Amino acid sequence: QVQLVESGGGLVQPGGSLRLSCAASGRFFSINVMGWYRQAPGKQRELVADITRGGGTNYADSVKDRFTISRDVAKNTVYLQMNSLKPEDTAVYYCNVQPIVPSRAYWGQGIQVTVSS
Repeated sequence: QVQLVESGGGLVQPGGSLRLSCAASGRFFSINVMGWYRQAPGKQRELVADITRGGGTNYADSVKDRFTISRDVAKNTVYLQMNSLKPEDTAVYYCNVQPIVPSRAYWGQGIQVTVSS
């Protein structure tokens, strides 16, 4: 099994910044893709950004140039630096990891990010 521990959420004013972290532990062999999704009230969960083991990244259009995803392969940890936050970024953010073995996706418990004045 894979355990994910997320941290770094909270309340921030518009224009502010937050950094999310997600650390994976447990029984697995190598993590291929690590990413962040979010779900706002009444909306479907959507991809925010993901990153491959080789460093390739993918971003939602709504966060490009504001958010940066990175990872520490040795620590099995993924980060999401969120700058210039907007009220529409308010959501529960979920970490997602896809190990090579076991070959399935795992989700974190979710962390609240609220952007409000």
